Amino acid sequence: MTRRPDGKLTFELFEEEHSPQDECGVFGVWAPDEEVAKLTFYGLYALQHRGQESAGIATSDGKRIVVFKDMGLVSQIFTENDLATLTGKLAIGHCRYSTTGSSVWANAQPTLRSTSHGTLALAHNGNLTNTGDLAEELAAIITEEEKAHGLQATTDTEIMTALIAAQEGKSFEASALAVLPKLKGAFSMVFMDEHTLYAARDRNGVRPLVIGKLDHGWVVASESAALDIVGASFVREVECGEFIAIDENGLRSTHWATPEPKGCIFEYVYLARPDTLIAGRNVHTTRVALGAQLAKEHPVEADLVIPVPESGTPAAVGYARQSGIPYGAGLVKNSYVGRTFIQPSQTIRQLGIRLKLNPLRDVIEGKRIVVVDDSIVRGNTQRALVRMLREAGALEIHVRISSPPVKWPCYYGIDFASRAELIAAGLEVEEIRRSIGADSLGYVSLEGLVEATTIAESKLCTACFNGQYPIEIPTDLSAGKNLLEIVNRYE
Repeated sequence: MTRRPDGKLTFELFEEEHSPQDECGVFGVWAPDEEVAKLTFYGLYALQHRGQESAGIATSDGKRIVVFKDMGLVSQIFTENDLATLTGKLAIGHCRYSTTGSSVWANAQPTLRSTSHGTLALAHNGNLTNTGDLAEELAAIITEEEKAHGLQATTDTEIMTALIAAQEGKSFEASALAVLPKLKGAFSMVFMDEHTLYAARDRNGVRPLVIGKLDHGWVVASESAALDIVGASFVREVECGEFIAIDENGLRSTHWATPEPKGCIFEYVYLARPDTLIAGRNVHTTRVALGAQLAKEHPVEADLVIPVPESGTPAAVGYARQSGIPYGAGLVKNSYVGRTFIQPSQTIRQLGIRLKLNPLRDVIEGKRIVVVDDSIVRGNTQRALVRMLREAGALEIHVRISSPPVKWPCYYGIDFASRAELIAAGLEVEEIRRSIGADSLGYVSLEGLVEATTIAESKLCTACFNGQYPIEIPTDLSAGKNLLEIVNRYE
């Protein structure tokens, strides 16, 4: 339960377990002849799957920056009247799911910071791994006034914003280029001053970021699907270790680091929209290929292949095509389960997964079913799903997963469970099968997943599956998580 600034309480509808969540979606636009706030609204709407806790938009008319942000979904926060007040020629936007810093209004983005040479607004997707060091550096250089009044946010985004703003005597562009090499971890960010749109991506390109072109402007977004929604043509991805600036003189680019690509492989499995392009290939195509690979690696005699919608649908299509087993829709998903202002009763809580999914008995009854999903995290959802399908009359239930077992947490911007909570961290596949109650269980191999992406494994981050982290993670994982505590040491 969360209390909004306006006093309203928000509640989270009960689910057996949360799916893996990406921290954020970011969007930026420079377009003097367009309604930039509305473009940003629709861009964030297209990126809503990347963050559903809060959202915000900052715009500039060349003289001042205005920020509007709140808790909730994009469609809940912004009205037509709100967007009409956000005028200007450039804007950035953000939708958030927290992995560092609590889910409160103060941590909603974009962040905003005034300096002697202008105002800085910033939005970020990812997770820094050296926030402790950065926060201590920041604590040593921020003003006594800031220490006295305290900082409002407790996120690594606030640290980045404050460090860039604290570079005395430098333009924001020069300040960013001075700060970026100090950042470790995963970050794809958009930021702005009164006149210029900026964007940057970490040297490993863990989280996605793309560039699009309007007739008279530019767009930067987490995914290419957001470009499609606002009518921008895809130009290219922001490169690893690249910094870009966009103003009336066009787009200029600087590489602040040597690229060392380590793109997140879980974007292909679940996080990205299926209509998004990654490395020039449609994500839906990759997921269908994953399903086909899964059928090759784990065949079974069955009567029907069904997906766990929506995330399991492309892989189920691929499995059915490869295996020759008919494809069908055996589960109906309630698309409107999510944030609500109404607290569910105890009776509704106990229904658990049925809030999201309900079986089609006429389709399932008397059949041997292959159920395809993208991943298993704690196992609670699959356990409830198998039980529900048996109650609907399925003769056999064969679970197929289009990713390898998730054994390790992510420190680069995905909210997985802790290692102690990950079912595959402590159990072998046969033990997981017994735990969820399926007749058989098969995961696609890591080699099969990599092959389906068409990207070399050396250019991918696969840490959640094999524990091989490409970017050093801090020994003390709590270090720097609360910026206020660190800064207070220096008061």
